[in-house]
Amino acid sequence: MRPLLSVYLQTAPLRKPGSRLEMWCWLSTARRSPVWSMQKPCTWQGKDEGKCSPLEVIKLEGAEVGIDSSLGKPFVFNCVPQSGNRTFCFCATSNQEMKRWLEAMDKAIHPVRQNHVWEDVTLHNSNLPPLAIKNPECLGLLHQLDRNTDMWVQHYCILKDGCLYFYASIRSTQASGGLYLQGYRVNEQILSFKQSVIELKPPSEEFKTFYFCAENNTENQRWITALKASIKKWLPLHQAIQDFMNRPLEETRM
Repeated sequence: MRPLLSVYLQTAPLRKPGSRLEMWCWLSTARRSPVWSMQKPCTWQGKDEGKCSPLEVIKLEGAEVGIDSSLGKPFVFNCVPQSGNRTFCFCATSNQEMKRWLEAMDKAIHPVRQNHVWEDVTLHNSNLPPLAIKNPECLGLLHQLDRNTDMWVQHYCILKDGCLYFYASIRSTQASGGLYLQGYRVNEQILSFKQSVIELKPPSEEFKTFYFCAENNTENQRWITALKASIKKWLPLHQAIQDFMNRPLEETRM
C-alpha cells in the first residue's frame, strides 16, 4: 500500500542508550488500523521495493505521540503504543519535518470514519474460530506465496462475503489475517515451476498481487469459482448497472 509519509529518521536502540540508528520509516493505513514501519536503509531498484521487509511494525491504533524534550536533543518525538510495554523515540532532521510526522500520525490514530456495517461484520468474524463463521462460501487449506522468501506458507482459509480470512490451523481461536477482495480479479496462472496457481490481482498498483495454490488442480478450480462469485456480490453500483445494461435485451425484460 502506498505510504502516507516516508523519510529517514533516527531512532534510539533499545540496548544502547545514547546511540542512534538511521532508519527508513513510513506510515500507512489498512482498512482498520494505521501502522508505522521501520526498515534499515537499503537500495531499491525498480519494483524490488517489496523485497525489503520492515524490521518493526507499530500498530498506531490507540497510541500516543508527542514531542520529547527530556533528552536535550532537538526535533525528538515519542510514540507509545496502546500496549504501553515500550516507548519508541525518534528524531527528525528539522522542526518542520517533526511537525509533519506528528500531524500525519495524529490523523492516522484519530481518522474520520463513517461506520460501515460490512466492516463491522468482518471485524467480528475475524475474532471467531474458523468453523464458527456461518455459511462460508469456501473453506480449506491454501498455500500463499511469500514473495520475499519465494516460499509457500500454509493457511486454513475461510471465504465469506468478499473477505478471505487466514488461520494458522483449523483449531485457531481467531484469524491471523484477512484480505478484502473488493475490486480484485481472480485468474489462474502458471508460475516458473509450471505449477497452476490462483492469482488475485488488485484494482490498483499500490496494492499487492497475491498468489495461492490448493492441494490439487480440482481444489484450485473450486476456490477460483468461489472467489469470483464472492467478489461479484460486491460490485460497485456503477459497474453493476453497466453490467446490466450490457446484457442481451431479452435477459433484461421484466
